[in-house]
Amino acid sequence: MVDIVDTANDQAEYFLQVALDRRQRPTSAVSAQFCEDCDEPIPLLRQQTIQGCATCVSCQGLRERRR
Repeated sequence: MVDIVDTANDQAEYFLQVALDRRQRPTSAVSAQFCEDCDEPIPLLRQQTIQGCATCVSCQGLRERRR
C-alpha cells in the first residue's frame, strides 16, 4: 500500500529528473562511449547515428517511459 511519503518521494524524483533533462548540455555533439546510467558500452552505430547520445538503448527507453 502506497502512503503519502512514497508519493511525495516519487514526485520529487520526477521533478528532479525533469530539471536535469532541461539543463543546458555542452554544445559539442560528441556521443558518450559508455552509458551514463548503467556504464555499459554504447554501440558504435548508436554513437554515430544519435549525435550526443549519453545512454544505451535500454536506459533511454527507461527514461522515456518514466516521462
